[in-house]
Amino acid sequence: MVEIKTPGEIQAMRAAGRVVAQALAAVQAQAAIGVTLKELDEVAREVLRENNADSPFLGYKPVFAPVAFPAVICASLNDEALHGIPDTRRLADGDLLSIDCGATLDGWTGDAAISFVVGQAHPADTRLIEAAQEAIRQGIAQTVPGNRIGDISNAIGVVGRKGHYGINTDFGGHGVGRTMHENPPVPNEGRAGRGMRLRPGIVIAIEPWFMAGGGDGYVIDDDGWTIRSADGSRAAHVEHTVAVTPDGPLILTAP
Repeated sequence: MVEIKTPGEIQAMRAAGRVVAQALAAVQAQAAIGVTLKELDEVAREVLRENNADSPFLGYKPVFAPVAFPAVICASLNDEALHGIPDTRRLADGDLLSIDCGATLDGWTGDAAISFVVGQAHPADTRLIEAAQEAIRQGIAQTVPGNRIGDISNAIGVVGRKGHYGINTDFGGHGVGRTMHENPPVPNEGRAGRGMRLRPGIVIAIEPWFMAGGGDGYVIDDDGWTIRSADGSRAAHVEHTVAVTPDGPLILTAP
């Protein structure tokens, strides 16, 4: 776990976070009916190139993965919740798409995700996305000195359970710094008052993901990466990289 201690380090992480925000905005702007997921990956690659940034996703191979990740974004479609590999599928009217993206710039990393609907949105999808967005707002609000990781987890979980959405804690938030995945883990459900105490300088990625059917189970595709809801229901995923500061939470991946 790396802690940022100086204004220069905060500015450096903020610069990496802005590249992530720019890439996500560019991808969403190009995500139209008929566009392929691979084409969206190329949009993000171009943003990284223009900013002389590297992708912490491309070539990433954690212990659970049989192969290294082949893209710079995760593009998860409809019942895919996380880690979808961009392929030649074309977006259709009403698709629910989650895009996760990271950037490493001058040795510092940012990580964020958005969910949105292509074309005409079904009200249930809108509610699901809004719940994930509300959960991340509530989680970020708890990211203050003296609180604990469990306060963030509890805030996220309360929103998800209120909406009767499925929540799984096998994959969730994490520390961010010199690399994309660092300690501490930040589960999407937990007990307030438990876990590591937050202090200025700690940077974490907060990333709620909810499944519309209400079940907490998931399955992993044969590619070893793509995570789907076990009940086939749609999923939404949002994420920001957030620094704990004496003045409260600072969202490093904000536009």
